[in-house]
Order: sequence, then C-alpha cells, then structure tokens
Amino acid sequence: MIKQIIYAIPAIMMITSSCNNNAQQSTDSNKDSAAYPQGTFGYDLHFLQQHDDSMVVLKADDNAEIIVSPKYQAKVFTSTANGNEGLSFGWVNYKAFSAPTDAHMNAYGGENRFWLGPEGGRFSLYFKPGAKMEFDNWKTPAPFDTESWNVTNKTGDAITLQKDMQLTNYKGTDLQLHVDRTIQILNNNQIAQNTGLTLDTSVKAVGYATTNKITNKGNEAWTEATGMPCIWMLDMLKTTPATVIVVPYKNAAGQNFKNVATTDYFGEIPADRLKHDDNKLFLKADGKSRGKLGIKPTYAKPALGSYDASTKVLTVVMFQPDSSAKYLNQEWNTTKPTFSGDAVNAYNDGPLADGSQMGPFYEIESVSPAAFLKPNESLTHKHSVYHFTGNERALDAVAQKLLGTSISEIKGAFQ
Repeated sequence: MIKQIIYAIPAIMMITSSCNNNAQQSTDSNKDSAAYPQGTFGYDLHFLQQHDDSMVVLKADDNAEIIVSPKYQAKVFTSTANGNEGLSFGWVNYKAFSAPTDAHMNAYGGENRFWLGPEGGRFSLYFKPGAKMEFDNWKTPAPFDTESWNVTNKTGDAITLQKDMQLTNYKGTDLQLHVDRTIQILNNNQIAQNTGLTLDTSVKAVGYATTNKITNKGNEAWTEATGMPCIWMLDMLKTTPATVIVVPYKNAAGQNFKNVATTDYFGEIPADRLKHDDNKLFLKADGKSRGKLGIKPTYAKPALGSYDASTKVLTVVMFQPDSSAKYLNQEWNTTKPTFSGDAVNAYNDGPLADGSQMGPFYEIESVSPAAFLKPNESLTHKHSVYHFTGNERALDAVAQKLLGTSISEIKGAFQ
C-alpha cells in the first residue's frame, strides 16, 4: 500500500451469532466459532459474521471454502483448503472494522480485492485535479473503499456483483463506468484443468477465479487526451518470517535489471531482501521492511506467487498480461511517461519512520492494460488465486510447474 493509515485498536468481541440465511453455511458452522483459534478459517468466519450480514460462503469439494463480502466492496476476504479448522489464508485487519472511517483508505484486508488505477500519474483517480500528490491529498475512491456492492446472481459455487461508479481523474475527466465482478470457487478437477497440474493426493487445495469487467457508461471515449482507468487486483496475505514472494519473468539475460523490474516505489529495496537472476526474483515477505516492486509488461509472465515454509503453504496467482498493450504508470508523480507502468506488482509491508504499521501483510497483484474504451465498450481482466498445502515433495512439483522454481530454491533464497 502507498501510505500508512493508523487505526485505533478496538476490542474484538467474540459473541455467538447465527449465519446469515442468505449465505451458504460453512462446514460445522453450528459449532461455537469462538472455539476456533485465531488463524483458522472458523475464527475469521465468526468474526466477519459479526460485521457483515450479507456475507456469502462458497464451497467446493469437501473442505475448500471462500468468504465473499458484498458489503465490503465485493472482496474475497479469505479462503481455506480444510474447512473451519484449516488455515485462513487471507489477511483480515480486525482493528479496522470498529475504527472510525478513515479519510484516506479503509484497509479491511481481504485476500482478493478489486481496485481501479492509476493511483498516481496524470490520470490518477486518487487525487483531485491539480492537488499536490502527497499523503494529505490522497483518497481511495469510495465505490471500492467503503461502499457496498449489489449481488446480481448467486449459485452454490459462484457469485456475481456489480457497481456503478462516477469518478473524476486528475485530468478533470468525469468517468462513468459499470463494474461486473464474478467470483467462482473451483473444485479440484477445475483447478487441474486451469493450471495443467495433476495434483498429488497428499495436497489440499483451494482455488477461485475472478472475472472483472469495466464498461464505459459515459458519452465520450476514453483516450490518451481524456485519460482512462485500469483494473487493479490485489491479494493481501499473512506474513511470516519464512514467507518468500516469487515473481517469474521472461528471460532477461544480458538486460539491465532496471529494464525488467521497478524496485524503487518506496525507495530502493535493500539487496538482502531482493534476489534475482535471468528468469525470476525473490522478495522477502516477512512484514518487516516496506517495499514494492513491479515487472514491465514486456517481461511479465502469467503467474506469480509465494511460499511459506513454516506452514507449507504455496500460493499461486494467475492472469494474462499483454506485452503489446499500454500500462498506466501509477507512481505519485506527473513526470514519468503516462504509459510506463507495470503489469505485475508485489509488496511487503513494514514499519514507517514513526514506527507505526498497518499490517503486517504482503500483497501480490496484477494489473490490466489501460482501458481505451468507447461508450458501452468493456474491458475484462481475469485473475485467479490458488493455495496448495501438503508435503514439500508434492508442493515442489506445483512450484516447478507454475513458478519455474523449486521449493528448495525458494527456501534457500535468503539463507
């Protein structure tokens, strides 16, 4: 995230609550959820039920589940591969739910959320026209910060939500758009089909696919003169000292690394926290040092992920970058070329200079090309999330297939 938002720490009241009648019941949901320890899916399910009576739980196979929230901007808050007693993979910012509304951003967490870019640049959606690009003037637009979304369709394994938005960019262009977002949880056969994997029987998995579409509902085309948005998908996940982000990229032998990756969003990432070769990079995701990086669309590959050796959880995100398209610069300045942006981003949270910190958490992100859309034209960006857990021999096969590296190489990156 670009800047720190400080919340007062509220008391979290663990009270008994019945599931919303409109939400699919989670496995063993009649059990006292307060009995589930923090870090489990059952704990997060119970906590979120206290704050969102529209919450929906989608299930696949025996124990794979995800929590989707219409009230909280169509987020996938978290997921599990092993029911209520299993690990909860998403980062939930418990203290934010009872804090006063923040003037800049309300970071409730969520392992998959929909945003629009660009954040900075000549066509920024986060600064009023002419405002200096500094924290005091930065504001996340309400339609994907605080406002609820409408459910337009729901089945046992999928939900579609929509939102109409009216935004003004830094250029002063009024943008009217409609967003459709479909989230589908995948069974093991669908995961295998989508990834090309043959999963070992020892591996437990949860996966879901999101289809995110924006439509220009205004009367004017979005052009290089008016500016345009892009779709920005961000996955907030839990840090541990043993978590490493993995970002593969196309062969960069002989290239200056600066032509491949942006590594100075918040100042240059220290060398002991970032390792790279001609095909991939590793970034520490321990929540102890704030840093963000990106991969240029020319070099972006359709997968990135992370591995936590302490819990043996391998996470993989898949999408489709377009090396021939224009991507919007999102940095907080108007001096960089407008279409010099990245297609892939990764972020490790850390303390600010005053010692305060929102997380810790880390993010893996994908971005769509700039949406050059005429009235009633649409742009769709697909982004899928997979979590695998099991023995490392079986996980190694997944890592090598989808990320082009081994579990031992990931574990040894910073040793």
